[in-house]
Amino acid sequence: MTDALLPPPSAILEAALYAGDLDAAEGFYGGLLGLERIVRVGQRHVFYRVGAGVLLIFNPEATGKPPANPDLPVPPHGARGPGHFCFAVAGPALDGWRARLEAAGVGIEADFRWPNGARSIYFRDPAGNSVEMAEPRLWAR
Repeated sequence: MTDALLPPPSAILEAALYAGDLDAAEGFYGGLLGLERIVRVGQRHVFYRVGAGVLLIFNPEATGKPPANPDLPVPPHGARGPGHFCFAVAGPALDGWRARLEAAGVGIEADFRWPNGARSIYFRDPAGNSVEMAEPRLWAR
């Protein structure tokens, strides 16, 4: 297949956030948000199923090291500072999510409607990452 015939990627398969405290991340994403945990490997990472995709939570100290397993030669990687991730949430459920987050002591940083009418709420995970829940129509064509 020539470069001109290559189709663009069709979806995001996985996205990553970084957190130094995986226990706190697991309590937040698996406990409070109720995501299905796929795997946790010590203090290196914990992965969650999110619909058809996967949210990877890496400890940046561990992923910055060269791979120890030659059968899985994933290059060192990582980010410093807060990142961002957005979950698709049906509009009617956003009020329930806001209430659940606030009841757990999670502050809501913003709750507004975009110019196209889609609503988003923003909050922080224990590592300081910016997490958003938005109506899927935010990015509708």
